[in-house]
Amino acid sequence: MKDDQFSKVKEFVIDLGYDIVQDHPEDGILVIADEDAGIKNLVIGVSDPLVILEQYIFSVQHDSMDLYKALLMKNRDIIHGAFVLDDSGQRVLFRDTLQLENLDLNELEGSINSLALLLSEYSSELLDYSHQQTLTV
Repeated sequence: MKDDQFSKVKEFVIDLGYDIVQDHPEDGILVIADEDAGIKNLVIGVSDPLVILEQYIFSVQHDSMDLYKALLMKNRDIIHGAFVLDDSGQRVLFRDTLQLENLDLNELEGSINSLALLLSEYSSELLDYSHQQTLTV
């Protein structure tokens, strides 16, 4: 059953025309890319009952209330998914979680398109935040 679920998600990714950079069916992991859309190393984890999408955005070198506030405010505009910090608190990721049981092609496409739209509309701000993080305070 796990293989069927992974295969279903992989088939959706292929149907959507994304490049599969890595494929680890034993771990339920796909890594995809569409550099024209800004999608690079988007990790798709298939683990019943969820499909989790995560893409690294930039690293946080020092805490910044302004940065965190801006990201939280931007979360309100994101159609699917959100900005999150990883467990270390050092990496900003885009993350979305979908239910596997009823997952269809349109739902997966919507989540990936949400990331692409976010990256295209918010790219200059993300670059600014990324550059600010390399400066020492």
